[in-house]
Amino acid sequence: MPTISKKGQDMPQSPIRKLVPYAEKAYQEGKTVYHLNIGQPDIKTPEIALDAVKVHSLDILAYTRSEGSDGYRTKIANYYHNQNIEVDKDDIIVTTGGSEALLFAFGSIMDVDDEVIIPEPFYANYNGFSTASGVNIVPVISKIEDNFALPPIEEFEQLITPKTKAILICNPGNPTGYLYSKEEIQKLAALVKKHDLFLIADEVYREFIYDGYEHYSIMQEDSIKDHAIMIDSVSKRYSMCGARIGCLVSRNKEIISTALKFAQARLSPPTLAQIASEAALQTPQSYFDNVIEEYVDRRNTLIRELEKIDGVQVAKPKGAFYCIAELPIEDADHFAQWLLEHFDIDGETVMVAPAAGFYSTKGVGKNQIRIAYVLKKESLIKAVHILSEALKVYKKS
Repeated sequence: MPTISKKGQDMPQSPIRKLVPYAEKAYQEGKTVYHLNIGQPDIKTPEIALDAVKVHSLDILAYTRSEGSDGYRTKIANYYHNQNIEVDKDDIIVTTGGSEALLFAFGSIMDVDDEVIIPEPFYANYNGFSTASGVNIVPVISKIEDNFALPPIEEFEQLITPKTKAILICNPGNPTGYLYSKEEIQKLAALVKKHDLFLIADEVYREFIYDGYEHYSIMQEDSIKDHAIMIDSVSKRYSMCGARIGCLVSRNKEIISTALKFAQARLSPPTLAQIASEAALQTPQSYFDNVIEEYVDRRNTLIRELEKIDGVQVAKPKGAFYCIAELPIEDADHFAQWLLEHFDIDGETVMVAPAAGFYSTKGVGKNQIRIAYVLKKESLIKAVHILSEALKVYKKS
């Protein structure tokens, strides 16, 4: 019988999606499942984006340019200008989601067995992207006791080897919601410049910043313009996850010309989704003001309710819409499956994402879960109540 590739065998399962069969079985049994496991916002997509697709006048749904349409890239550059990020359309390659942008970045700057340093916990698919690219993740652990702040820069420097090509951060972070300060970004900038590395920043949650804090992009650091690669996406910003439109941004012309070769190999990003994404750039600020107010309310509700549970420790996010909670159990994977298979209150249960899948260090995060607060307040309160009661029963079983 033909064998599967080692790369295929090594590809990790998604900690966010691997429990789906158990959730589907719960549905079949008539249960209601509160999904705290996946960052799919329930916020409505801006109508201006949906209307642009409805009223398009295309006769042929043709390829666009491999780097994305001129019109869309020009408008993205204008959007960045309003965010105090100075780039032009030729610094931008439109991709099929932020995921493809990361794959293009890895492919453009790293060879097989090269290394990328990433503070963990991190977005689980970074494990998948690194495996697909033949690249090794070197983790530096951030701690829940420190609210997942940037680890000391000395810890990064100790991990740098001749194989190290880049440092990758998510800002604000998935799964922690941590927002890196300007000072932390500048420390990383100085480090990558000193060691001639790339700094990749996944900034897809840029708009979701709370409590009066401000986002500081790596693209605002002129000292590393040849070292900086930004990853972006419309998925969360405009609640357009299904559009699958993102972009890779860099002022390093060699990176852009190299990434373009990968873009040409996959032909072009989706045409209708670019039309929707271009229209979405006209979304008024009032949309974001309302969304941020809603998420702050949800975050505060979630944290307040979680802190009522004995033995639970939770980090307070400054951005995005996720948090990590540490539970008084040993194995969150087992607990998450048990929740779906064996526990409910009046036919209702909860689906969470075990956090071990957001680490690459084995054995770390096994008693943690990631929660996405993308549900209405009332649903969050119910979900945390179910979680609280479930923990009481689970610890006795």
